[in-house]
Amino acid sequence: MNGIWIFLMGVSVVFAAVNGRLEDFTKSIFDAARSAVEVSLFLLGIVALWMGIAKIIEDSGLIHKLSAIFRPLVCRLFKNIPPDHPSIASITLNFLANLLGLGNAATPLGIQAMQDLQSLNKDPEKITAEMMLFIVINTASIQLIPFTVIGILADFGSRNPSWVVFPTFLATVLSAVFAVGALLVCRRILK
Repeated sequence: MNGIWIFLMGVSVVFAAVNGRLEDFTKSIFDAARSAVEVSLFLLGIVALWMGIAKIIEDSGLIHKLSAIFRPLVCRLFKNIPPDHPSIASITLNFLANLLGLGNAATPLGIQAMQDLQSLNKDPEKITAEMMLFIVINTASIQLIPFTVIGILADFGSRNPSWVVFPTFLATVLSAVFAVGALLVCRRILK
């Protein structure tokens, strides 16, 4: 992969030099680097905010109330998890972060959920059906309000950054339904 990047950069430098646009090329490299740092800091702020909110929710006991709301759904999806297992709370927080479009913040919560699910695994060398289902749903990440995308669009000057709400919701619901269906079909075939 490094070779591909070096090749692409070399070709870019040669074309910029041949076309007499080496100064524009250099300026665009620095502009892109600055933009990458700004976007990274913006996303870091979103992750820090959500992780702080998640910690407050957990410390205040609100997670148990949120888990109670989502428990029937989570227990129905994950039939082999005991109802009072900590993975219910981890899965719930992960689903809420994804639902709010905070995918970057959902990652550490997803890791915690997988660690909690692993504590139920009798054979640590194999993945359980619940782990597979969680990975599929987490990857599809149904988003009601894609805050991160809206924030990035607003940051880059979009006139209507919220136009992505309905298409994002529809696409993520459809991808989640298809992914869970594909998982169930594959599990039946491979049994």
